[in-house]
Amino acid sequence: MNAAELPVSFPDVRRAAQVIDGQVVRTPCTRSRVLSKITGAEVWLKFENFQFTASFKERGALNKLMSLSDAERAAGVAAMSAGNHAQGVAYHATRLGIKSIIVMPANTPFTKVRNTRELGGEVILHGETLADAQTFLESELIEKRGMTLVHPYDDPYIIAGQGTVGLEMLEQAPDLDTLIVPVGGGGLIAGIAIAAHAINPQIQVVGVESAAFPSAYAALQNDPSLVKGGQTIAEGIAVKNIGRLTIAIIREHVAELMRVDEASIERAVGLLASIEKVIVEGAGAVGLAALLSDSARFAGRKVGLVVSGGNVDTRLLASVLLRQLVNESRLISLSIDIEDRPGFLARVAGRIGESGGNIIQVHHERLHRGHAKNATLEVMVEAQDEAHARQIFDDLAAVGYSVRKGSGGMEFD
Repeated sequence: MNAAELPVSFPDVRRAAQVIDGQVVRTPCTRSRVLSKITGAEVWLKFENFQFTASFKERGALNKLMSLSDAERAAGVAAMSAGNHAQGVAYHATRLGIKSIIVMPANTPFTKVRNTRELGGEVILHGETLADAQTFLESELIEKRGMTLVHPYDDPYIIAGQGTVGLEMLEQAPDLDTLIVPVGGGGLIAGIAIAAHAINPQIQVVGVESAAFPSAYAALQNDPSLVKGGQTIAEGIAVKNIGRLTIAIIREHVAELMRVDEASIERAVGLLASIEKVIVEGAGAVGLAALLSDSARFAGRKVGLVVSGGNVDTRLLASVLLRQLVNESRLISLSIDIEDRPGFLARVAGRIGESGGNIIQVHHERLHRGHAKNATLEVMVEAQDEAHARQIFDDLAAVGYSVRKGSGGMEFD
């Protein structure tokens, strides 16, 4: 398929930019000095998590809504989504006075249901999967009620709207030679690739998928079995089937598809929080995860990363950040054998303090297989880094304590 046959053209993206101008945030695209130093590339971040609904999704949703006829507006719109697309559609439909019904799987987290309702969308919970939700939507809302479908990715207006992200990036940082973009259903990367190659035919567009859901890669290989599925913190790109329109654009315009594992995504979320001071969902962090996983390949290049969203469950975020501290040996767990007599706990605490450690939690365990007059302390300690953690460990051993790495994952190598 040549460029003339593709479902979206650069003029479509230009028109979308004019249509949504002033109704969505022109998000910042800034250079990260620290990430540039870490990776060896000149790293620029496009913060789409700064949109009102904390995701790029509202760009495409708004462009689609603005294309509706008066009759279509009067009939209302329907969408199936368990996340960012739902909020983007609900917010802009309500703002434009258009009724919206969002069909979500019955197991959708209540926070996402509540947020969508608060933005003005009517929510119907149906089925166990998005496929179930789509079947219900098509039969009950599209066919019977004549509502217009606002597809999450496989629609020319959606693709063109998402392409405005790339248009802005290359206006804000025109010297970029590489764009690294998350891939779920493919709407974002398809739109960005159309815009980027029209502006700079030499620019390299790289897609990043979750290793559990490489739907675009599977489509290019014509092997659906490559999509194994499973749990991922990048729920926003956990898509089993790539779009028919989007894969055509990906074939034509995307240089490479990379896959990143869960540990890499977690690390990227943690780094964006600690370095850039921003909250980013797993799907929004996969670009950085890919860059970190193969930094030598991108060294010396001017790389733009799309931080696509920031809607993350607070408990999940807390878990990711805590695990990051563990992985960096800034939080360690130690098991220390002591005599079960007054003052020994204070001695251990004093020794850890003298070594510069900060005790976060202590458990005094008497039910063990050692001597009945002894006890085991399970101590969680905050350290500066791996070297400091090792120093605390060695200092305790040096004064005669039997000390081991603790259980529960709070360990250092």
